[in-house]
Formats: sequence, structure tokens, C-alpha cells
Amino acid sequence: MAEIYNVDKIRAEFPALDRQVHGRPLVYLDNTATSQTPQRVLDAIRDMYVLHKANVHRGVHTLSQEATDMQERTRRHVAKYINARSEKEVIFTRGATESINLVASSFGALLPEDGEIILTVMEHHANIVPWQLLCKRKPGLKIRVVDINERGELDLDQYRALFNGHTVMAAFAHVSNVLGTINPVEEMTRIAHSHGVPVLIDGAQASPHLKLDMERLECDFYVFSSHKMYGPAGIGVLYGREELLERMPPYQGGGEMIGHVSFEGTTYADLPFKFEAGTPDFVGIAAFDEALNFLESTGLEAIERHEESLLQMATDGLKEVVPQVRIFGESRHKSAVLSFLIGNEHPYDFGMLLDGLGIAVRTGHHCAQPLMERLGIPGTVRASFAAYNTEAEVRAFLQAVERVAAMLG
Repeated sequence: MAEIYNVDKIRAEFPALDRQVHGRPLVYLDNTATSQTPQRVLDAIRDMYVLHKANVHRGVHTLSQEATDMQERTRRHVAKYINARSEKEVIFTRGATESINLVASSFGALLPEDGEIILTVMEHHANIVPWQLLCKRKPGLKIRVVDINERGELDLDQYRALFNGHTVMAAFAHVSNVLGTINPVEEMTRIAHSHGVPVLIDGAQASPHLKLDMERLECDFYVFSSHKMYGPAGIGVLYGREELLERMPPYQGGGEMIGHVSFEGTTYADLPFKFEAGTPDFVGIAAFDEALNFLESTGLEAIERHEESLLQMATDGLKEVVPQVRIFGESRHKSAVLSFLIGNEHPYDFGMLLDGLGIAVRTGHHCAQPLMERLGIPGTVRASFAAYNTEAEVRAFLQAVERVAAMLG
């Protein structure tokens, strides 16, 4: 018999959830932007600063060895967590955004001058702008864009049709940060590989919710961020296939990524250190290990079921309490994101009034302006759910939305 999902026990691990906002209990529904942090991660950060703070891979003394061991333990944990073939395929960065920039810059240097890069209309700016910068450096490169249908699902027929002899790269989100759509990334990767085209998957929105398996996905690059996975801010991961990482030139130069330096020339360190110039955030990396422990001990499948239940409750409730609601993203395969507008009310006004009632949601274009243009709107109100949210919080959210809608007429 499956263990009952104990949301109260989970919430007890998160100190921020006990606070009040404007005299009301905080209902935190901005998890797509960043998640809250459990006490075990906060304790790991403190312990690193108090007991183990020393630069990694630099010293023979005990503190340096301890810090190094803790950082590399996390790397091994990440490799196992995502089912990578080797820990050499796990590169630590500052976040998913830097991971994409690293690939666009370093792997992009290997791409031909006159190719085409396939993106989708639902991409976050972080998976658009780095490729545009590459196109400026290589003016012959062009970007082709896959559209969506009215449910917010990618047009797979159009995606297939975009591949031709000039296609050199495909990059797409695993999960849309606006629509919540879970894209068929395995099928999309198979299609790209059938044309000999490498694939990057932006997993920033998938990693807190879905089980990741690089062997199953068979993608060439996958990126995600710690801070959306109950971990510290400023830590990200780039997974890359070892044979591709070996071919790529370094992204940045400096300490740690070198083999030998002379003024006549430099050789580079082996993977993964070739792409980790300078002092890493070894404190955050070590603490990220505890965030992964939290996810594993809670269970990704249990979290996903819990979040799906909350999303369904919120979606049905929203349609009931405010019939004029417009929901953006009603895919048949969807993560715990609810983007909506009430009539013609501006999302900023709506979000500010919800904040006054203790409800934290995100408003605006969510760093997805091309998608907003496609939808014909300036932005949305976005509620997003996490492992620690409750049915009582969904009811409070619905009551607040109904009240704000009435206030705005």
C-alpha cells in the first residue's frame, strides 16, 4: 500500500510558509519562478559556511578536502538523479540560463555558418536570446519557430516539416513556464536525431515535478536550476553527452579549467572541470545535495500526483467562481501551472490585489514575450503549485480571486 502523502509533514520543513503577509497567512503560489527552501537545505548552507568553508580542488588541508568531497558528492548525486552515464557529463553553472548560454556559445562555435536552429513559440527568453546572440556572431544562421494549437500544445507536424538539410540544432522546453504544457520531448528528440540534429532541452520547469532520465530522453544537452527544486539560488546544471563536451571549446577561462598555462599556450582540464572556470559556489552545490534528498525522500511520483490534484481543483474552481475567466494552456499533458486572465483586467492590478490578501502569484509576460504576442495578450496571472501547497490554500486562492474580480467589477 502506498504511503499517504503527508503535506503537513512536508510543510513543517519550510520555515517561510509560517510567515504572514499583510496580516494574512502566506499562500505561496509562485513556485514556477522559484520554490521555497526546506530547513535541511538551510542547515547544509550554514554548516558549509561555519565548518567547511575552503576553496575546492585547491588545497591539501582538511577543510579544502572536505569541501571538495561535498561538492563532488553532489555531482555524483546529480548524475544518478538524472541517470547520466557519467559524472563527467554533469557541469555546474549558475543556473539553467547560464547552461543554455554555455551551449549556445561553446557548442555553437562548432555549428556551420549557414544553418537553421529550431525553437518553439513557447520558449522562455533564456532559450531564445542566447541563440539570437549566436546568430549575430554567425549571420548566416537563422531561427525557425514551431507554433502551438489552441490548447497550447506544440504543432508536431510543423515541427517535423521544419527539418531540412540546413537544420543544425533544435532547442525546446520540456515544460512551458506559462502554459504548463508537458512537451513530447522524447518524440521530438527522436525526430531531430533522425535528421542528425542535436537537441537541447530546457528542463527548468520539469526538474521539480518530473522524473528525469537522460538515457531514456537520449537528448544531447539538458539544463535545470537548483532554486526551482527547493535548493539554493545561483546553482544550475548542464548535462551534456560526453563526446560532445569533449569536442566543445571552453566557455570561460581561468582557474580550475586549466591543465597547464604558459604565455605560449594553455591546455585544458578534463571533464567536467573544463567548463567550470573560477571558484564555484561550492556552498550552494553542497547544499543542493540536500534538496535532491528532499525530492527523493518525498517521491517525484507522489509530488506529481499531489500537484495534479491541486491543479485540477484550482482549474475547476476558477471556472466556477469567475465564469469570465480565460485560461491559457489546457494541454492534455500539463504540469502544475495555471495562467489566466479575468475579463480585460490587467494582470498587474490583479496580482497586487491578491498580494494584499496574502496570495503570492506571478504576473506579467513571464519572460515569454513571443508567446504572449502569439496569444494576443500583454501577460497573465500565474498560479503554480509545489509539493507543500494544500487544498486549503487552493480554496483561499479561489476565494481571493472571486473577491478581487468583484472589486474590479
